[in-house]
Amino acid sequence: MTLSLTCAFLWLVAANLRAMFPSKDHHWRFAYVMIAIGVPIVIGVAYQHNILIALVVLLMGGWIMRWPVIFFWRWLKRTFE
Repeated sequence: MTLSLTCAFLWLVAANLRAMFPSKDHHWRFAYVMIAIGVPIVIGVAYQHNILIALVVLLMGGWIMRWPVIFFWRWLKRTFE
């Protein structure tokens, strides 16, 4: 397994483990950090493998971090309506 896929796997495990514990800010601070770490990981996966594998990793990350994705989607709908 390449370094980028190993980092993606560790990112997914860390995000899932952190989601198991309660947080006063509902994990938003952690979500911002994980998004900032996840973007270069997805770029690395796309560079080392192909865009299809990177899209799968992005989809898995979006599945875990679903609330930032939902809020972003709502913002896009409001902006372009």
